[in-house]
Amino acid sequence: MDINASSLRGIYTGLSTAFNARFTSTPTSYGLIAMEVNSTTAQNEYPRLDELPGIREWIGERQVVRLGAQTYTIKNRKFEETVGILRDQIEDDQIGVFVPVAGQIGQHAAEFPDQLCWPLFSAGETALCYDGQYFFDTDHPGFNEQGNEISVANYTAGAGPAWYLVDDTQVVKPLVYQKRRPFNFVSFQDEKDANVFLNDEFLWGTSGRCNAGYGMWQTAHKSKAALTAESFSAARVAMQTIRKKNGSVINLRPSKLIVPPALEGTARAILEAERNDAGATNIWRNTAKVEVVPYLA
Repeated sequence: MDINASSLRGIYTGLSTAFNARFTSTPTSYGLIAMEVNSTTAQNEYPRLDELPGIREWIGERQVVRLGAQTYTIKNRKFEETVGILRDQIEDDQIGVFVPVAGQIGQHAAEFPDQLCWPLFSAGETALCYDGQYFFDTDHPGFNEQGNEISVANYTAGAGPAWYLVDDTQVVKPLVYQKRRPFNFVSFQDEKDANVFLNDEFLWGTSGRCNAGYGMWQTAHKSKAALTAESFSAARVAMQTIRKKNGSVINLRPSKLIVPPALEGTARAILEAERNDAGATNIWRNTAKVEVVPYLA
């Protein structure tokens, strides 16, 4: 193959097509736990959205809730994946072997939010969130029915593999996935580029700017207790009794039971079987949807 502007454009078109096709077709799961936010600067500053009191009857003057007294910041980071194609490989018309490579890079780019969010989520019992406590903790500052401050837990200790109850119906989710610049396919496709002159290879790859951080701890509960109908029920109660500053419940709906592959059978028995181990009607059937996430293995 002759190396010229036209042939290099053709190679770029073929590789970028493979990248984009895989990027758009790859399934992801980070949306179960992360609210996606577009960023237009080096970092985003977030108010504590759990301080919103909800709708009230308008009597007298409006009661203004001033968000931003306490904020938390998520700074964007840069990520990349780059491959080199030797000039000799192009001259020898070996470019076809790189089409699946471009597709794989597209899959990597699509899956990267998963790889960023799930480890952050699972490490929440040792990482601080906006209230100064670990994201999964036993003593978050919370409130009782009278609006008095109490300790609230969204973590249950134990010796087993961790499982999670998540409310993914809220606008604000357990995590924030912050997207500054989306991943796209880029290349050095000029034979006069310095890298071609020095190393005799053309560079192709992807890059993006993004980051992830913690959102509302109230929307997730982590448990290391053995997964049983009783522990599932206890985690549901713990989530659904969390209250706002005014004493009203937040109205959380634990809609997803998220488990590693090792707990899939147990989770499905609790939530999908018509009868429990004793042969009685399974009262927990379809009260949440099982989601199996390999990143939690």
